[in-house]
Amino acid sequence: MKKAAIVIISILLVIIVSLTIYWNLPIDITRRADIQYGNSLIQNIEIYKKTNHYLPEINDWETLNKLGFKKEDLGAQPDYRKNGNGSYELIYLDDLGGPYLIWNSNEKKWSIDFPKIQK
Repeated sequence: MKKAAIVIISILLVIIVSLTIYWNLPIDITRRADIQYGNSLIQNIEIYKKTNHYLPEINDWETLNKLGFKKEDLGAQPDYRKNGNGSYELIYLDDLGGPYLIWNSNEKKWSIDFPKIQK
């Protein structure tokens, strides 16, 4: 009985410590695949912007598809937003309500935040 309690407590402690370590890891590690995919999209968007002198439209699925966006049921993943000032964001939306993994073209870095450009 005492041995079983020690084993159960040890397992719970390992789980708690593991979750704590995971939550404190940098996003470069925990969201590596999303960031790599997003970086390829950013590169394609920047080439498009340099070639055409404007950003692609948010509802131009033909162009967005050519740039590498994957169309989901409710839009693209990651979500692409732009404003009239030549800035854009890539946002990995989820059902939890945020904060989200975001790339903002003004800040030029990935962060966990809320969108600054509204649809």
